[in-house]
Amino acid sequence: MNLKVEAVRLFARYLKKTVDKTRIHAVSDQLKIMSGLVKTAQNTKFGKDHHFEKISTYDDFKKFVPVRDYEQLTSYINLLVKGEANILWPGKPKYFAKTSGTTSGIKYIPLTKESMPNHMNTARNAMMNYITLSGNADLFKGNMIFLSGSPELEQKAGIPTGRLSGIVNHEIPGWVKTNQLPSYQTNTIEDWEKKLDKIVEETYQRDMRLISGIPPWVQMYYERLLEKTGKSTVLEVFPNYSLFMYGGVNFEPYRAKLESLIGKKIDSIETYPASEGFIAFQDTLEGPGLLLNTNSGIFFEFIPVEEAHLENPTRLHLGQVSTGVDYAIIINNNAGLWGYSIGDCVRFLSLNPYRLIVSGRVKHFISAFGEHVIGKEVEEALMGVCNKHGIQVIEFTVAPQVSPPEGGSPYHEWFVEFDDPLFNPDVIVDEVDEAMCQQNIYYEDLIKGNILQKLKIRSLQKDSFRNFMKDSGKLGGQNKVPRLANDRKIADALQPYTIQNH
Repeated sequence: MNLKVEAVRLFARYLKKTVDKTRIHAVSDQLKIMSGLVKTAQNTKFGKDHHFEKISTYDDFKKFVPVRDYEQLTSYINLLVKGEANILWPGKPKYFAKTSGTTSGIKYIPLTKESMPNHMNTARNAMMNYITLSGNADLFKGNMIFLSGSPELEQKAGIPTGRLSGIVNHEIPGWVKTNQLPSYQTNTIEDWEKKLDKIVEETYQRDMRLISGIPPWVQMYYERLLEKTGKSTVLEVFPNYSLFMYGGVNFEPYRAKLESLIGKKIDSIETYPASEGFIAFQDTLEGPGLLLNTNSGIFFEFIPVEEAHLENPTRLHLGQVSTGVDYAIIINNNAGLWGYSIGDCVRFLSLNPYRLIVSGRVKHFISAFGEHVIGKEVEEALMGVCNKHGIQVIEFTVAPQVSPPEGGSPYHEWFVEFDDPLFNPDVIVDEVDEAMCQQNIYYEDLIKGNILQKLKIRSLQKDSFRNFMKDSGKLGGQNKVPRLANDRKIADALQPYTIQNH
């Protein structure tokens, strides 16, 4: 008997019960968290500036706490970065999570001793919930790999600062670390390709059972692994590999390729972590959707996405949302983020329990002509057609072509890297366009009204997106390619990679 495995199995059963309880009390837990956050932060600078002493209801909260993005919170965050205390939350942050901003450059997201359990315990709960559902506690008989950013941290006013995935490495409990790879030294390598080669060296002869990371970077790991070993599938290298945990991007565009590299379909668990908080995780092995993390120090608000850019949008708490509606998600948490728009759109699939999907980014959309196309729509349109025909897609992005250089009406331009570079996308373009019309009625109106031409697909050379990300200094780690943009920056950068003979 493996005592560690048996202990994990018992611990997993206990934690699953706590996850089950959160489903039942989700709305009441949320309102209690709101009151608790306000009371705790009442004497901070932010609490005093926003009259927390007058807040007792959600209507009060909305009255005194506006919705903001990072740029609108910088006057407070700058004080934290200078080393001041009691600004957004009592005391000082335990860490700063360093991320890329839109207009502000680097963002410093505060993490406190109170908020770190949200990140660590939710990842733990996701794994333990899976173990109870599947019975697969044998994960802990072998090794686990977490493809992440560097754990080396710099100091900002004496506060350790780095990528969230690197910070998390410092918080992983000892009983998990004994199974964890790669080594700390390998994780600190900044050059992604050098790091990946070293990870392969450290892991290819080990008993890997769980692999976790963002799908496109995990794909690179699989490919380097097979190149190193000369094997045909990952399961030939790791016969006990049984669970893939991922987050950051929609898995579906990568599923076919990753499963072909693995050798068969294995269990997978989707998570929804962000620097601002661990938002949701897959709590069932059947059906889509992620369980919202309703009792972990975050009070969520939701704004209908079409109102996300308004000065006074409709704001809803969890008990007021509906299924089938795209909402911008707003965070208030025990790290001191208040009315904070993280930029994601979500859509609830059910309200009992509260399960959702990530449907796109508030700022990653195309609405050059009023169509407001979002990420979920382009993903489902392309992948639906490609899956029907057995076509594998490596990566893609979409942009508007407002003034076509060849003349004529504008259109949406799709840059797609197919697994087979010789594939001619002209054979599916009509089906993808029709699928887009079914996904978005505004797009359909523009097509039928001859305001837009049907979309055009540009086939890209092998490794185009990897080369693009490398040239942009964003290869590996937690970086990902936006599915779509309302401008031409990414599209123009990808033009040199297009295959001209299609």
